Amino acid sequence: MNDWTEWHGAYDDPDSPLSQRLLAVQQQIRLALDRTSPGQVRLLSLCAGQGRDVLPVLATHPRGADVTGRLVELDPDLSAVARSVAPASVEVVEGDAGTTAACRGAAPADVLLLCGIFGNISDEDIARTIAAVPALLVEGGTVVWTRSTRAPDVTPRLRSWFSDAGVAETAFVAAPRPGWAVGAGVLRAPSVPLERDRRLFGFVEA
Repeated sequence: MNDWTEWHGAYDDPDSPLSQRLLAVQQQIRLALDRTSPGQVRLLSLCAGQGRDVLPVLATHPRGADVTGRLVELDPDLSAVARSVAPASVEVVEGDAGTTAACRGAAPADVLLLCGIFGNISDEDIARTIAAVPALLVEGGTVVWTRSTRAPDVTPRLRSWFSDAGVAETAFVAAPRPGWAVGAGVLRAPSVPLERDRRLFGFVEA
């Protein structure tokens, strides 16, 4: 068992902060699907892990059958778990989600997930990734993201960066005490072309 697989074990404890964050993320995905227009819905999840945020929602939501998309996860064990339960319409790619190459053919999406990323990368990479949202998301599409509010709390800056990128915030849900936070917003700016093979972020050592 590697560290990330062990980390995912906290999802099985309903009282864990990770499990509580998961419920908040799933709620924002449901609301994002509610907002989508009739027809096919394209979804892109970067650093998707085992797909626990996306796949259970697709299995139960009325628009779940309309969703096609891609989950990108570098860890082979986590991606294997996601692949074993993903519907045929959702591909699971074992690869580096920190480059635009991983998004080619899947972006711009109607629903974009940037969960479990911002707490593991530099502030510079966070800003770069948020600035790329108009290339990853269609105009009117929804982005869902997570970041801890523990000191130093950088979520106010992140929310400002999303606004600068043309994302109108629809939700910001935080744990009662410093801990997890889930944000969501709709892109109100025009979508732009995706740059090929551009590095957006890389995980830093804890």
